[in-house]
Amino acid sequence: MTQTFSGNASFLNNGNDLIVVLGHGQLARMMYLGATQLGLNILAVNADTKECVNPVDKTRLNLTLEQAFDHCIAITSEFEHLPKDLVKQAEATGKFRPGAKAIAAGADRIVEKTLLEDLGIANCPHRIIRNTEDLANAYTELGPKLILKTSRDGYDGYGQWRIFSLDELQDICNELQEFDFDHMPLVAEQCVSFEREISLLGVTDSQGNHDYYPLTENHHGAGQLVLSLARAPNVNAALQQQAQDIHDKIAEALSYTGVLAIELFQMGDKLLVNEIAPRVHNSGHWTQQGCAASQFENHIRAIAGLPLGSTQPQHLVAMVNYVGEPKPSIEILALKNIHLHWYDKGVRAKRKMGHINLVADSEAELQALITKVHALLPESLQANLAKLKA
Repeated sequence: MTQTFSGNASFLNNGNDLIVVLGHGQLARMMYLGATQLGLNILAVNADTKECVNPVDKTRLNLTLEQAFDHCIAITSEFEHLPKDLVKQAEATGKFRPGAKAIAAGADRIVEKTLLEDLGIANCPHRIIRNTEDLANAYTELGPKLILKTSRDGYDGYGQWRIFSLDELQDICNELQEFDFDHMPLVAEQCVSFEREISLLGVTDSQGNHDYYPLTENHHGAGQLVLSLARAPNVNAALQQQAQDIHDKIAEALSYTGVLAIELFQMGDKLLVNEIAPRVHNSGHWTQQGCAASQFENHIRAIAGLPLGSTQPQHLVAMVNYVGEPKPSIEILALKNIHLHWYDKGVRAKRKMGHINLVADSEAELQALITKVHALLPESLQANLAKLKA
């Protein structure tokens, strides 16, 4: 189905409020919701077909990519795994924010690792793997536990192997005998003993000024984020500042504009960078109810050249990812201080269907709410919250 969005002619005539998002999933949808309250318009792009689509219902628009790029005030992305020709076309407009360099750093682990090393930012000990001999040497140097990752196109636990013994090393080497390392080098990372994963979302405006949301504690299952706690408990000013300093180094090296997410491993009072994401991020969904300006609104403010909104937390929030299951029961929606964000996607295993923000004014109140939600979740999701039950 083709749709004329707001009337094709008037839509282009009002291009001074138009922002184009590369990608048409839930993050583009939530950026649209953040933009409309600012009086701005969002158009999404199917990155595979290069078609312009409505960011909410995904219907195709009677508008070419070139028309959209010509008439918009800014172009951004909801994810980093974009076709190179699309990134090149967006970059050529001079409107792409955060830009091709940032997208490359988020899309390719080798580029990302090189950036971190060049900036002197601590990250997991690692080796680039271009053949099975490299992998055997990496195991000798960094073992006995490694995580092997594809350098590109890996997310939510996909494109990863765990090597925790010599037998597993041999099995993986056998599995990779026909692997095209020239097309896709791998990265072997040492499994470090960390206390927890936390993330920082920072936002940089068009003048290069930085602001930050508080550190968030993240919990995973099967390689996917299943729960975030914000503010992260037991964070002192020095730890928050350390994360902000890391953010600033990366943002300034990339001439960044917009929201930048940094996943971090905490090891005592030191932080190691796990990954960077040059975009709005799953671990920042709590900001929709937790702050005056969500990560989505602030990303749009930044790339549109507007002043940033407040990143100060107004509540404690637990964000629960709703994965691979139909819409939750009415009983969950009946709980007070529960906010459902549903993505309207077809149900599929491991697919992020939506998320629930649980809002409270004290840790005890938040824990009680987590326990109530846990009891009402489908069985496949209950394990995600089990260790946090009171």
